[in-house]
Amino acid sequence: MEYKDYYKILNVPRTATQDEIKKAYRKLARQYHPDNNPGNKQAEAKFKEANEANEVLSDPKMRQRYDTLGSAYQQGGQPGGFDWSQWTTANTSDLNDLFGGGGSGGFSDFFTQIFGNMARQSAARRGSTVRTSQRGPQQSMPQRGRDYEQPVSISLRDAYQGTTLTLQKDGQKLEVKIPAGVKTGAHVRMAGQGEPGFEGGPAGDLHLVVTVQPDPHFERDGDDLKTEAHIDLYTLILGGETTIKTLGGHVSLKIPPETQPGRVFRLRGQGMPTLREPGQPGDLLVKVQAKLPHPLSAEEKKLFEQLAALRK
Repeated sequence: MEYKDYYKILNVPRTATQDEIKKAYRKLARQYHPDNNPGNKQAEAKFKEANEANEVLSDPKMRQRYDTLGSAYQQGGQPGGFDWSQWTTANTSDLNDLFGGGGSGGFSDFFTQIFGNMARQSAARRGSTVRTSQRGPQQSMPQRGRDYEQPVSISLRDAYQGTTLTLQKDGQKLEVKIPAGVKTGAHVRMAGQGEPGFEGGPAGDLHLVVTVQPDPHFERDGDDLKTEAHIDLYTLILGGETTIKTLGGHVSLKIPPETQPGRVFRLRGQGMPTLREPGQPGDLLVKVQAKLPHPLSAEEKKLFEQLAALRK
């Protein structure tokens, strides 16, 4: 019996992670899928090999047995000098039927002899991957396509008011709405725009992973915003009103007399929209800083000197 190198078939190292194995299998499955290669027997054989390799390497118990077998086989030398009897399993006569034998999902003698019982148990744990038809041979169950992730970057203002992005996928323009209040790390789902399904299964989804870029004027803290306002010295000392810039426009802020630089004012409802609680936005925290008059005239300097003398 011929030994099959499943790692070589998937073109991954023996230390490959489950994610690396899945990625390699998906690539080969797309490349050699019968739907993409009608009538191509060589592509069909490659698809079967990839499917069989993935069936073993994606199951921890089957992979462990396979790795142990591989070590023993290397020590045993050529096929004629290796004792296969201790590795073969029983009750394998209908294993190819269980996995859709005769079609794109058929498995080799090596697989059925080495992994027969384990493969049956693996299929049972997954609830079986096939459905029996009373009108014909068993068919592979439809498989849902894999979900994709795509990073997107938006400005803080776009996150504040919401925006619509236009994406290109396979020459097709897709529009997706980004809701107001979205935060960095949020996922926006586009149903059915992921990997195509197999055997008539549904396509996966496309998840846009959002990054909100820093803003030069506002710092985000959850749903609150922070900013600084430079207020003239006279308003800070005598009191008055000043205009504050927000993401939604301009608002008035009343400054009490003798306001110290560094004081923080909270403007309720002038922060970011809240995704889960519409109508309850965050706040805007405004730290005031003194804006000193410049340049000073000779008379102004004299008045400040008189004020300094009074304060002493």
